[in-house]
Amino acid sequence: MRMIPENKAGLVTNQVVDVESFSDVAEQRRELSTSTTCSSDSEILVALLTGGIDKHYAYGLAAALASRGAVMDLIGSDELDGPELREIPRANFLNLRGDQQPVAKILAKALRVLRYYAKLICYAASSRARLFHILWNNRFETFDRTLLMLYYKFLRKKVVLTAHNINRERRDARDSRLNRLTLRIQYHLADHVFVHTDKMKSELTDEFGVPESRVTIIPFGINNAVLQTKLSSTDARERLGIRDTEKTILFFGQIAPYKGLDYLVDSFRKKSAEHDDYRLIIAGRPKPGREEYWGAIEEAIRKDISGGRILVRAEFIPDSDIEIYFKAADILVLPYRHIYQSGILFLGYSFGLPVLAADVGSLKEEIVEGETGFVFKPDDPDDLARAIDRYFSSDLFASIRSRREKIQAFASRCHSWDIVSNLTMRVYSELLNLRS
Repeated sequence: MRMIPENKAGLVTNQVVDVESFSDVAEQRRELSTSTTCSSDSEILVALLTGGIDKHYAYGLAAALASRGAVMDLIGSDELDGPELREIPRANFLNLRGDQQPVAKILAKALRVLRYYAKLICYAASSRARLFHILWNNRFETFDRTLLMLYYKFLRKKVVLTAHNINRERRDARDSRLNRLTLRIQYHLADHVFVHTDKMKSELTDEFGVPESRVTIIPFGINNAVLQTKLSSTDARERLGIRDTEKTILFFGQIAPYKGLDYLVDSFRKKSAEHDDYRLIIAGRPKPGREEYWGAIEEAIRKDISGGRILVRAEFIPDSDIEIYFKAADILVLPYRHIYQSGILFLGYSFGLPVLAADVGSLKEEIVEGETGFVFKPDDPDDLARAIDRYFSSDLFASIRSRREKIQAFASRCHSWDIVSNLTMRVYSELLNLRS
């Protein structure tokens, strides 16, 4: 089997954007970053509760808030611990979660989770922060959404919640009455909720009854935590054993049924039978509990792996290696069946990589057809195959080397952390009754 070598190296409305509005939307979003400022930034002390995950988002938000004068306690874990977060000015990194590796025995896992919750409860009781901002819940969602929220409110904390997924269990086909009930409780106990798209706001207000006045749309901040060096696309391809003449497709991130890797594989195998210069990279680990799904895919592509058509690295990809895959690829494919918004899309844009995205959630609103990528029908291998052909015969692919910088600049303006932090600080100020 040929495996990938382990190198160490909103408030803007989310409308369908055509080519003509490519620059206009970027300019509108840029203006948001300076349209509102807080004159009492220095009075804001906030606890950012990360759930111990999503280092890239935590870093982007914390660094941007610090640049506006906010003082923060960052509640993190070993997964987030490192110089990036510890060296943010005006931020105090507290590693309360510690180790989260799944290899520990059940009793050890239970004890470390209990220790974490004990530390978190003690921290909340003693913290001077009047405002708690939850980026992600912890392991026990039901407890976090109900009793822990009630505890924060008992302590008279103002609670802000970033809802990256309005109802993740429905996305994963595991929804239940208990899940919806606890979500409703958390959404109504929160003083304010941030979402990333208009569709998410509508679902939050229509299905969970949250007043519109307590919901703010913020862009998904462009990834600025992953190191980008002077590594060229040619060098990145050499590290992976890919020739410059080969057309390379990338699937990146956690492997789970809702992400549709299975039908991407079907489309790719169909097209690679017609084009022997097509290559597919699969980089990311299977989601815990979904190993059977990945096993079936792996078995189906065994011959393609051994023949070098498909390159696989089915494990967690460290930040130091991410650059290799995004610079080696010609296109990033998001064949999702269900999604609200995708951080992987913006990770691709941060490297100037065009995207083929299924028309689910709000992905279509982030694609400028022919300029940053193309859209296809979800769960439709034939339409995805046509989108692949369309891309590789387009002017966008023909001028990919020069287009990368334009995509990076566009994404940086539309999804600037300046916009996110400005809107966030405004909400903080209003909740704390500060002059803004």
